[in-house]
Amino acid sequence: MVKTLSKTEARRAIERLREQIRHHDYRYYVLNQPEIADAEYDQLLQRLHTLEADHHEFVTPDSPTQRVGGQPTTTFRAVRHQVPMLSLDNAFTVKEVQAWEARVTRWLDGEQHAYTVEPKLDGVGLALTYERGTLALAATRGDGDTGEEVTANARTIRAIPLQLRGQPPSLLEVRGEVYMYKEEFQRYNRDAQRSGEETFANPRNAAAGSLRQKDPRVTATRPLRFATHSYGRVTGMTFETHWDFLQACRALGLPVTDHAQQCHSLADVLALCAQLERRREALPYEVDGTVIKVNRLDQQRRLGTTMKSPRWAMAYKFAAHQATTQILDIEASVGRTGTITPVAKLQSVECGGVTISNATLHNFDDMARLGVKIGDWVLIQRAGEVIPQVVKVIESKRTGKERAFHVPKQCPVCRGPIAKEKEEEVAYRCTTPSCPAQLTRGLLHFASREAMDIEGMGEAVVEQLVAKAFVRDVADIYRLTMQELLQLELFAEKKAQKLLEAITQSKSRGLARLLYGLGIRHIGEKAARVLATTFRSIARLQKATENMLREIDDVGPVMATTLTQALRQPSTRKLLTKLAAAGVKMSDAAPRTGPQPFAGKTFVLTGELTHYTRQEAEERIQQWGGTTSSSVSRNTDYVVVGANPGSKYTTAQHLGVHIIDESQFQKLLQS
Repeated sequence: MVKTLSKTEARRAIERLREQIRHHDYRYYVLNQPEIADAEYDQLLQRLHTLEADHHEFVTPDSPTQRVGGQPTTTFRAVRHQVPMLSLDNAFTVKEVQAWEARVTRWLDGEQHAYTVEPKLDGVGLALTYERGTLALAATRGDGDTGEEVTANARTIRAIPLQLRGQPPSLLEVRGEVYMYKEEFQRYNRDAQRSGEETFANPRNAAAGSLRQKDPRVTATRPLRFATHSYGRVTGMTFETHWDFLQACRALGLPVTDHAQQCHSLADVLALCAQLERRREALPYEVDGTVIKVNRLDQQRRLGTTMKSPRWAMAYKFAAHQATTQILDIEASVGRTGTITPVAKLQSVECGGVTISNATLHNFDDMARLGVKIGDWVLIQRAGEVIPQVVKVIESKRTGKERAFHVPKQCPVCRGPIAKEKEEEVAYRCTTPSCPAQLTRGLLHFASREAMDIEGMGEAVVEQLVAKAFVRDVADIYRLTMQELLQLELFAEKKAQKLLEAITQSKSRGLARLLYGLGIRHIGEKAARVLATTFRSIARLQKATENMLREIDDVGPVMATTLTQALRQPSTRKLLTKLAAAGVKMSDAAPRTGPQPFAGKTFVLTGELTHYTRQEAEERIQQWGGTTSSSVSRNTDYVVVGANPGSKYTTAQHLGVHIIDESQFQKLLQS
């Protein structure tokens, strides 16, 4: 006869079982030293399920039984990262690592520095936010600035603790990789194939697809793991080195790779990289290289970041997976900016777990250097494990029937002329501004969510607008009529009206989105934001010289040259005039007349402001003649700190920059 437990006994038994299960999760995922068999673990979990079913009042969100909860979602909420999730610069040779180390030494004025080296797991980036030790938010990397919330799915991953161990900080946001063990991935694929379910090409694709499942119960069936490699924000805990951070994560119950090591010299770093590359196939998970980081966090802050990558870290990529196949044909592809790129059409081949049927030849000079011909057998590789490329022709397999492919004299889409803008340039471009290929891709880019965000203007719509000659440049979008839209396939009055409303709303997106939407080469989202913040209007930006642009921290010489040339072209000036006439907002803040007390002053905003949105605060600063920047330097005059500030706050402290809180900022504005 089974004894009936009192409420007090049931509560204690539930708490004891939860602690046991968390202990075994820690032993399994963090220490990699399991103490019990899987069947015994399952029995503990089943016992907890039974007790909680009998005593609903003791069920809590952080219970191991609550990993799969909530209803399937139809969409993922956008999440803005308080601290951007930057990508890493890559090195493919020892010389490139040595060159990076020389730059680090120079930037640190010769100061001694050590490193940590970690395997670069071939997984999917994920940010986890813990509030008072409890998992509160999980978000994908996305574009680095904005990701998607996948908290319900992340909760199903047993390697991710729902509650941190010990005495966690009040706020901790960690970043890491979601991945699969190779053996578990293969087992999953075999089981899925037998049951007629979806299979995946490789563990990384499986992890990515699993993390974005709309039903968390599906994610729970996938053998996902997680490894922590860095942090975004922390309040209530400090670390002197990256190594200290990794050890703190272990103590808190967050998994960290077993193969991370400290190195005190570049020779030690390179030796460890070589060792890990030799052991690559023996590791239980896929790795595509190592990540080398300057160990001391104060040195990391001094080294800082570019717009895309930290200067204190480098990814050393292992030799790419390779395969041999035959080139069936070569085609010329036209990009958004008119660049003509030769693309090899391949006999389909498996390469690193992915089926490859196309590979880039980069440009015609590179194709000539390789001596590639149609019909050749070639060696291909996934460069950086991502982009398939042809690396070598296997000349011994030639039969004499191979055919050369020459630079086309005409654009393959519009039949217009092809030329190099400058003789020293490598790229050939279609010189016809109205080329449908350029126009179609340019319109899609302009209407994309990151640019002018015109909902309803997808590929099918754009192709019809171009084919019917309703739109010849991006400014023509704002001249579209109801009558024209009703001539498109699947368009009725309601759908047409909705698109027209979206077009009207896009006029006020602001200068940064407009600059990015114009598709000027080398001007990405972050560069567009920096330029918009600095100049505030198209008119002022057009007057900027290359030297003025180069003085901006985040603008390099290539970007400065490209931008000034683009803005001075008659076609660009004409386009901007048309956009202005259509009512598109060309400035973010009208210049103030009268006193400019912030003239010559640079502000940096960090953390969450309560009385202003970030855009409102920037506009107030700009109205009084000041400028805002995305990074802190010795030239920064004020750092305005809100709640949960990021690394900019620490950098400002180190550099001795004047720091003010939001109330002081308000007083400064009012005075």
